[in-house]
Amino acid sequence: MKDISIDEFKISSQVKIQNLQTKYNLESEEKEIEKKMNKLSKKLADIQNTMYAHGKYSVLMCIQGMDTAGKDSLIREVFKEFNVRGIESHSFKKPTDIELRHDYLWRHYIALPARGKFGIFNRTHYENVLVTRVHPNYLMYENMPDIKSEADVTDAFWERRFQEINNFEQHIADNGTIIFKFFLNLSKDEQKNRLLRRLNKPDKNWKFEAGDLKERKLWDKYQECYEDLLNKSSNRHAPWFNIPADDKPTARYIVAKILYDTLKEYDDIIEPVMPSDEKENIDLYKSQLENE
Repeated sequence: MKDISIDEFKISSQVKIQNLQTKYNLESEEKEIEKKMNKLSKKLADIQNTMYAHGKYSVLMCIQGMDTAGKDSLIREVFKEFNVRGIESHSFKKPTDIELRHDYLWRHYIALPARGKFGIFNRTHYENVLVTRVHPNYLMYENMPDIKSEADVTDAFWERRFQEINNFEQHIADNGTIIFKFFLNLSKDEQKNRLLRRLNKPDKNWKFEAGDLKERKLWDKYQECYEDLLNKSSNRHAPWFNIPADDKPTARYIVAKILYDTLKEYDDIIEPVMPSDEKENIDLYKSQLENE
């Protein structure tokens, strides 16, 4: 299998979205890719177990992508070896009435993972500079003081939101959250194939919504917004990674490899050591239990 580097996928300079890969050749058969993926999943689970005991860092994994990009199955496969106590997944959809009574970042802040845990945002706080940018009428539900109509939603408004999101991520990174942001980059042709598959297979029909076709007609606008998103919010403390998503097993492996190769460099993530006075009495404790 081809050896890959994190830097191949990291967004570290200004990009044009049409130049980013949606396909990637790992030079290996699918079974071999899945075998390697399973090994990485186990290694990641070991790191998480240590993190849980250590209690110093948390991990936030953010996933964005067009409909059918494979977000749910990626989460399932990458984290299938994890202990359920150490992982939390949130899928942010239409804000509830309660959420709309707070600022737009509130529901994301309260869902952040505790120290020692992995948190997954399946669709993220970036929906607030993506879906609402494609559909600015949605902003009217937020009832903001300075936004009374769509005419008030200017370029300056979006620049402010990007700054607020960058500040949010800087704050949580400074306080021990390791942030990964993955853009599952799906081609328009492959999305068409996956939507057709949902319609052609009765057991997949439930995944299809008529609204998917309406959003597909806005493909070019979404791509413009994604390009802006990648260029304005990929930072050293919270980088974006472009994940070629036309092949699901390949995308899952690349994500798992980026997670593992990054986290293994944290040499201060270690299991806590038993206090010396208790360690000296291990034989005594064992004897007490054995003689109950």
